[in-house]
Amino acid sequence: METGSPDDTGAAGTTDAAHPARTDPARTEPVWTGLPPGLLRMRRLLLVVWLGLLTVAAALLPGLFLGPLWAALALPPLALLVWGWVMLERNWRSWRYAERADDLLISRGVLWREETVVPYGRMQLVEVTSGPVERHFGLASVQLHTAAAATDATIPGLDPAEAERLRDRLTELGEARSAGL
Repeated sequence: METGSPDDTGAAGTTDAAHPARTDPARTEPVWTGLPPGLLRMRRLLLVVWLGLLTVAAALLPGLFLGPLWAALALPPLALLVWGWVMLERNWRSWRYAERADDLLISRGVLWREETVVPYGRMQLVEVTSGPVERHFGLASVQLHTAAAATDATIPGLDPAEAERLRDRLTELGEARSAGL
């Protein structure tokens, strides 16, 4: 791991030629873009709606028909709601994407990190989708289709303008770099 500033030649007097990452623009770190907070708000609202209803039902129904002690059945869904609240933020923070010169990188995952590299020349279709809940929160998803089904990738929860910009850019780059498809 390198330390110091990019123009630091180090104690041994090494030059930038000894460090290809400093001189080769293709080897520089990608500029990552995270997902907007609207996706986290939407997912948390869905969590509260579904687990909140389950918690209320687990407390009220047994509590009314079987006695107040049975209202403790609401504790597991309530604990799941609290745990899910925290995990949703961790998952949301793990999603990011980067546009490089020849490909698109998508990284995600908390326990199991997954990084997908989609070369622009291999893209066959780029879709922007937005369901009713996503539209309510002003979100859209970009889905990339390639010839190999295993490399299909999705970037969820983007602002619609960013999703359309990304779709147009990826389509343009895909056409320019098409690999004989």
